[in-house]
Amino acid sequence: MAERPLRAVAFRGGGFAPRAVPFAGAATLVGLLALWQAGAEYGLIASRFLPPPLAIGRALWGLAASGELWAHLAASLRRFALGWASGTAAGLVVGFAVGLFTLARTPGMAVVSALFPIPKIALVPLFIIWFGIGEGSKVVTLAFGVFFPTVINTVAGVDGVSRNLIRMGQSFGLSWGAIVAKIVLPGALPVILSGFRITTSTAIILLVAAEMIGADKGIGSFVLQAGNLYDTEGLMAGIVMLSVLGLSVAWVLGRLERVLLAWR
Repeated sequence: MAERPLRAVAFRGGGFAPRAVPFAGAATLVGLLALWQAGAEYGLIASRFLPPPLAIGRALWGLAASGELWAHLAASLRRFALGWASGTAAGLVVGFAVGLFTLARTPGMAVVSALFPIPKIALVPLFIIWFGIGEGSKVVTLAFGVFFPTVINTVAGVDGVSRNLIRMGQSFGLSWGAIVAKIVLPGALPVILSGFRITTSTAIILLVAAEMIGADKGIGSFVLQAGNLYDTEGLMAGIVMLSVLGLSVAWVLGRLERVLLAWR
């Protein structure tokens, strides 16, 4: 009886590994902008209410040439950096304390659970009363909004670390500090960095709200003034600035993840 010929079996263990397609995102945005421009030129989109991309680009160019764009952008970036950094630092400290220490866990989560659902925008007038109309109230608004999601993501990251790895470190005689630095922190870092993407978006939203309530400079203040004057081109230019700010922050976080999570 003749033996059957051997047949190669296709490899089926690739798993779910979606890959980024180069230039696909940029091509999608360019295509949408082209459709938007075409719709405005053929009268399908009312330019009075939704200016075409070329008109928005001209508005941005005029703002950049006059220096007004850079003044608003610098003010917003300063508030964003101070508010997000301070809220993130405090959230990481509290999050690790809650995740690592029994005495801090129940009281800490009770406070976070009670205060986190409060809409932070509703607290802006209160912060103005407490810290004044200047920079303090705006920075505190951003920090307060960033703090609670950072705590929650940090605790989730710490809780998600495999306890078998911690026990293995203890069995090898590692100190408490070494276990936190070499096992807990790297294991929690992916969840913490994912939380940064949420908190940066939250900070931008709160930044615009705080600047609309009381600021002479800033993207939120500019958008509010343009809306009051029915300057739709300027209004959309301000929205584009916010979009570029969000994309830039996301790009920085992506580079940060590649560096900090290179071990994966």
